[in-house]
Amino acid sequence: MAKFMDVHDGFFDVTAEQLNAEHDADLKIEGEEGVHFERAWLAPEAGKVFCLSTGPSKEAVMRVHERAGHPASQVFELTAEV
Repeated sequence: MAKFMDVHDGFFDVTAEQLNAEHDADLKIEGEEGVHFERAWLAPEAGKVFCLSTGPSKEAVMRVHERAGHPASQVFELTAEV
């Protein structure tokens, strides 16, 4: 499985509890696309959320986020780790 990092914009003044609810929405449907969202990070002052996932493709990651109601503005495949 490939590993991906995606970026969401517009998450200003979001709380950790709200981020958790958004993450849970992904988890409920991720299996339908063969994706697993491992972790999410919040930078509320920048309005950004970053998600780490594994899955078959960038498009699959994007579909889960779109269906969960929070499309990602960018998705990057991570090809090296140190």
